[in-house]
Amino acid sequence: MADSTGESGQFGLLRERRFLPYFAAQALGAFNDNLLKNLLLLVATYHTASYARVDPRLLVNLAGGLFILPFVLFSGIAGQLADRFDKSQVLKVVKAAELLIMALAAWGFVAHSLTLLLTSLFLMGLHSTFFAPAKYGLLPQVLRPAELVGGNALVEMGTFVAILLGTTGAGVLAVEGGGAATMGPVLCAVAVAGFLVSLLIPRVPPAAPGLAIDWNPWTSTWANIGAARESRSVFLSLLGLSWFWFYGALVLAQLSVYCRFVVNGSEQVVTLMLVVFAGAVGVGSLLCERLSGKKVEIGLVPFGSIGLTLFAVDFALASPAAPALHELTARQFLSQPHAWRLLADLAGIGVFGGFYVVPLYAVVQQRARPEALSRVIAANSILNALFMVAAAAFGAAVLAAGVSVPHLLLLTALLNAGVAIYIYTLVPEFLLRFLCWLLVHSLYRLDERGLDNIPEEGAALLVCNHVSFVDALVISAACRRPIRFVMENAIFSAPVINLLARGMKAVPITPAREDPVIYEHAFATVARELAGGQLVCIFPEGHLTTDGLIGPFRPGLMRILAQTPVPVVPIALSGLWGSIFSRRAGRFWGPLARSLSRRIGIAVGSAVGAEQVTPELLRERVLALCTRA
Repeated sequence: MADSTGESGQFGLLRERRFLPYFAAQALGAFNDNLLKNLLLLVATYHTASYARVDPRLLVNLAGGLFILPFVLFSGIAGQLADRFDKSQVLKVVKAAELLIMALAAWGFVAHSLTLLLTSLFLMGLHSTFFAPAKYGLLPQVLRPAELVGGNALVEMGTFVAILLGTTGAGVLAVEGGGAATMGPVLCAVAVAGFLVSLLIPRVPPAAPGLAIDWNPWTSTWANIGAARESRSVFLSLLGLSWFWFYGALVLAQLSVYCRFVVNGSEQVVTLMLVVFAGAVGVGSLLCERLSGKKVEIGLVPFGSIGLTLFAVDFALASPAAPALHELTARQFLSQPHAWRLLADLAGIGVFGGFYVVPLYAVVQQRARPEALSRVIAANSILNALFMVAAAAFGAAVLAAGVSVPHLLLLTALLNAGVAIYIYTLVPEFLLRFLCWLLVHSLYRLDERGLDNIPEEGAALLVCNHVSFVDALVISAACRRPIRFVMENAIFSAPVINLLARGMKAVPITPAREDPVIYEHAFATVARELAGGQLVCIFPEGHLTTDGLIGPFRPGLMRILAQTPVPVVPIALSGLWGSIFSRRAGRFWGPLARSLSRRIGIAVGSAVGAEQVTPELLRERVLALCTRA
């Protein structure tokens, strides 16, 4: 394989056959997906009378449900087939089926048959159900580990561009009378191009050639769900992702109805809103990487959920009390007093949606067992589909009960707040990471050095100087893995800190002469966590510094290593002495002023084998790191 990750960067993959045909085929498929769905939504909203006498508000939700239903029924089987056979061959068969589906859709537009169009939409959902596992499973087989991030980024970029083009293309084609003479040929032409390109995808060996396919949709589905439930944090992350798709599907499904009956906007206004939303999600995803310092940062998930709620509430409140007297073009809509506020709110929903969903996907990919990851991804598709079908049913039921679209969106925003609070009580780590992110990005500026010395997996004992009350939060903000901190019992028991400490699964400790039970329990807990492959961090000085200097390291760490010999990683914090959270003398406002935008540092040294460790050696290592910081 040629190196495509050097000077040319990730875009070098677009010059190689192992990637380019696959990239083009999936992008064209995403384009056709969105073109067909949005054409049908616009037809259902603006030209229903020429197809069937059905309430467009109910038809929009029915169409959304039909597209998603195959994911519920057949994702389990699709995942098995992608493992059992050559994924490139699976992709080619699915792209061939797309030719027939688009021919059926073209017939539906020409014949003005809503039945044919809804059938083609269901079949396109079935097409996507079988395409997705092969699409995401192929990359690890054709790319090296160092290329996976760049390859996935290109795929997401291609999908994002395809969504925008498919959305705007639907608006252009949805002219008076539905543009049937143009819609069908365009859909078929894109399908032909996608199939021809897919023929160039190189063959790859099957991942599990001996796998016995379970053709029962229910048992195969439950097997995948069982694989996802092996890890509580992974399964709850899947539920968080599925809620996002419930929320997003509900909002997107109502946009055409909202434009038609609340704003009285034309197809151009629908297209404008969809483009703003899709573009904002892409921007939010890109900003997510920058805000997280190019590492997985689940602290952005609560931040995203806050934005999803606030902007959706304001979108409902900013809605006009009555629709315009005549149908508005995009330009006429933009001249309305509420237009820019609505678009800003829609953009906010998209941006914060990116903050919410991108880290959750990364959590699933990082924490699921590698050998079970494909089944977990299939389970994610199933859960997402179930939630999206539920969103379609919920939207149809609420609208049928006489609730207006703005009030439906307001209800969705309030439900989002409730669901977010519930998830964060189940997984406090998300809120804790949010606090770490706020601390480092609002109060401090963090310089990081040597973080790759913290092992990506397996147990290790981290030792660090103790400068301030927020040392644990700073270390957590810099390290992508969860850490179990050993903490003074007096600090652990403080009212507010206790909630945070329990969420971080901190280990309280006290001198043996004060409480031998807590003392012994702390060492037993540390041994259990290290034996389980976790990271444990201790502050071997035993107390917070009162003069900014590093005191002697106590011998308790030697007892830990005697019970569980693991590598020891020295860490040095700098810049925190004199901040509001340190014990440096002075009035409140002085340390506060010195804390704002304060540059602090974390330096991580090479690991030391357990057999080489002495308290004096580790103190020297930490001192040296402080000197170089």
